[in-house]
Amino acid sequence: MSTDVTDVGEDTLVRPIESTSKKYVLALLVALAAIGVWLFFYVQQLQEGLIVTNLADWGSGGGVPWGLYIGAFIWWVGIAHGGIILSAAVRLIGLDTYQPVARMAELLTIAALTCAGLYILIHVGRPDRLVTSVLPAWPWRVQWSPLAWDVTVITAYFVLTATYLLLTIRYDIHRLRDRLPDRFEPIYKLLMIGYSETEDRIVERMVWWIAFAIIIMAPLLLHGGVIPWLFSTLPSMAGWAGGVQGPSFLSIALTSAVSGIIIIAAMFRWVYGWEDLIPLEVFQGLAKWLGFFSVIFLWLQLQQVLTGIFAAPTTLQHATEVKISTPLYWVALGLVGITLLYIFASALKPHLFSIRAMVGFSVAVLVGTLIEKTLFVVEGLQHAHFALYEGVPGAYVPSAVELSSLLGTVGIVVLFFLLISKVIPVVELHAIEEHDDGGDH
Repeated sequence: MSTDVTDVGEDTLVRPIESTSKKYVLALLVALAAIGVWLFFYVQQLQEGLIVTNLADWGSGGGVPWGLYIGAFIWWVGIAHGGIILSAAVRLIGLDTYQPVARMAELLTIAALTCAGLYILIHVGRPDRLVTSVLPAWPWRVQWSPLAWDVTVITAYFVLTATYLLLTIRYDIHRLRDRLPDRFEPIYKLLMIGYSETEDRIVERMVWWIAFAIIIMAPLLLHGGVIPWLFSTLPSMAGWAGGVQGPSFLSIALTSAVSGIIIIAAMFRWVYGWEDLIPLEVFQGLAKWLGFFSVIFLWLQLQQVLTGIFAAPTTLQHATEVKISTPLYWVALGLVGITLLYIFASALKPHLFSIRAMVGFSVAVLVGTLIEKTLFVVEGLQHAHFALYEGVPGAYVPSAVELSSLLGTVGIVVLFFLLISKVIPVVELHAIEEHDDGGDH
């Protein structure tokens, strides 16, 4: 590989660090504004309590104790775990075509897990309760509490992902040190403590094993295990139980994560002119994966509806009737279904495919999966099969306070990528090295 080619590749890689465009400034202002709107509403919640939301106790007005906050929590956790699963698969299976977006998936995992944890914080009502109640009780409750398991596994995933990311960043920082800004030198020194080039081979094996652990943990513990288990222990809705929930949660996680990666990769490609670094083939491949996971998602939804309607127990039939009589549920499925049709059509006629259209459909999928997860939470509580609550008037509709949290967390993710792109390369150096050596990119 010639020095000239390497320099050109490095120029491309560090472009976000070295340049600040009007698009960057505009995105930064929009992200800060979104976070500001949410903080305005959240301060009201801190001052007045959860009464400012539409959350309520069962029987006290037809409300629900869990609503959009918990639905969005599951959604963000799914995006996080789907993202790191895809990044881990790139290393384990050798999907070199997707190397340019692997680190973006890892960064998305960190950002999404942060937003998921934030939802737990704001849903508690008083954040100090996490310190005074939850944390002290953890040692003797983790062995039997699904909620404690949930927090534990999410924390473990955060640590694994951060370690995974740090190990790969050290390689890039060492080789790009002269191109990185001096003002962040203290950060780079901290990240590079104890580094030597002899560790690269060892790190490669360590990263492989961490990726393997991530792939194993996802279906067995978190999004395919702990969260479905958590809901199944609450008997208010028969639809929360059953072996299909684990695969269903996992399929939605992967569907949402691929959509998020498509959007993020397209934005960086557009802003920094990364047509060569992230070619069209990457988006076409991601679209196929999105189509595959969408098929599984829709198929599992079909299984839940069919088994819940025909010759089902009364409680399960009630849960399923509530689901299929909710228009928003069909909107969610329709958004995913339309995306699937577009992917199928563009596979048959490639001229129909465009990155802009794929970004639009990815947004539609994210909206659809968020609706599905929120309805999953709300319907089990709003329409619980308990005779005691059948005559209680009222209905749950997300309040402006809750809706603002979506705006704020999306703003946080955007801000995270904007800031991190000024400190480290968001695409691995390996991506341009393999590209220049005649790799699959």
